[in-house]
Amino acid sequence: MDEPARNRFLTPFLNLGHFLDHLVMLIFPTVVIGLTREWHMGYSELLPYAVGGFVAFGAFALPAGWLADHWGRYKMMVVFFFGAGASLTATGFARTPLEIGVGLTFVGTFAAIYHPVATALLVADPKRIGRVLGWNGLWGNFGLGAAALVAGALMQFAGWRAAFFVPGAATLAAGAAFVALARDPGKVARTGKRLGLDIAAGTMWRIFGVVLLATVCGGIIFNATTVAMPKVFQERMAALTHTSLGIGALVSAVYCIAAVAQVVVGTLIDRIELKRVFVPVALLQVPFLLLAGTLSGVAMLVVSVLMMLVVFGQIPLNDALLGRYTRDEYRARVYAVRYVVSLGVAAVGVPLIALLYRGTGGFRSVFGALSVLALLTLAGALLLPSRAQIEAARAPAGA
Repeated sequence: MDEPARNRFLTPFLNLGHFLDHLVMLIFPTVVIGLTREWHMGYSELLPYAVGGFVAFGAFALPAGWLADHWGRYKMMVVFFFGAGASLTATGFARTPLEIGVGLTFVGTFAAIYHPVATALLVADPKRIGRVLGWNGLWGNFGLGAAALVAGALMQFAGWRAAFFVPGAATLAAGAAFVALARDPGKVARTGKRLGLDIAAGTMWRIFGVVLLATVCGGIIFNATTVAMPKVFQERMAALTHTSLGIGALVSAVYCIAAVAQVVVGTLIDRIELKRVFVPVALLQVPFLLLAGTLSGVAMLVVSVLMMLVVFGQIPLNDALLGRYTRDEYRARVYAVRYVVSLGVAAVGVPLIALLYRGTGGFRSVFGALSVLALLTLAGALLLPSRAQIEAARAPAGA
C-alpha cells in the first residue's frame, strides 16, 4: 500500500481509539452491579476499587504527552492500543476485588496515553478544528455508550469475565491494524520557544485559567455522571428494566443520543465566537443536574439525555481553546497537563459518589454537588476573553 493511502487511515484510527479508550475505562461501572450479587459485597464497597484506574488515567497523561513530543506521537499510540488491550484482558482473570483494582489501574495507565497524544495529532494543522474535535468526540461518546451495553450484554450471556476479555481482544486487534495501515506522520517541527501563539501573556494566562477551571469542574461532572449512570438507572427506572442488559441498553441509548452534541458544538465553534457557545452550554448544565437528582422513570430518562447533551458538549470547547492558541510542538504536553487535571480530578467523582450515596442513601446530594460545580464552570465561561479582546491582545511576531 502506498504512503498517501496509509496516511488516510490515521484519523479514522484515532477516532476508533477514542471509542475504545472510553469503552475500556467504563466497563467496570456496569460489571460492578453484577459483582455485588456474585461476591456478596455492597455497591459502595466495590466501586472504590475503580479509583486506581481513574487516578492513573489522569496522572499518566503528563508523561505520555512528554514522551509523545520527544519520542513520537505515533509510537505512543501503538503503546496505547497494545497496553490497554493486554491490561483489560488480564483484569478478566481477577479472583479478588484487589486484583480487579490492580488490573484497572494498569488499564488506566495505558488509556491515559490517548487524550493528550491523539488530540495533538488531530489538531496539528486542521482547517476546521471544531469539526475535527466534534467528530472525534462523537466516537468517544459512542465508546461511553457501548461500554454499558457491551458489558451488560456480555455479563448477561457469558459472565462478567467476558466483559473484560472481549473488549480487550478487540483493542489488541485494533492495535495490530493500526500498525499495519496507519503511517507515522513524523516528528513536529520546532517553530519557537513560546508556549502560546503571538498573544499578550496576560490574555494567554486568562484563557488558560478559564480552561483550567472548566477542566477541573467539568472533569468531576463528566466522570461522576458517567460512572453513576448505570446504578442511577437501576434504582430510578426499575419499571423500565430489570436486567444488566436492559440497564446497559438504556445507558447506551442516552450516551449515543447525547454524543451528537459534540458534532453540533464542534460545527458551531468553526462558525460562531467560542465564548457565545461556551456560556449557554455551561448555563444549561445547572438546571439539568438539579432535576436529575429528583426525578425517576421516563422523566429521568428524558432529563438524562438533556443533561448529558450539555455535559458532552463542553468537551470540544476546552480542547478547541488550547488547540487554537498553543504552538503545535507543545500541544501534546499542554493537552497532557489539561488531561492530568481533568482525569485526575475526575477520579474524585468515584469516591464522591460512594461517600454521598452511602451517607444519604441516594443520588440527590450527588447531583446537587455537581450542579454547584456547573455554576463555577459558568463563571469561568463568562470570564473568557471575547474574540475582539484576543485580537486586540495580539503581540508582535517573535515577541
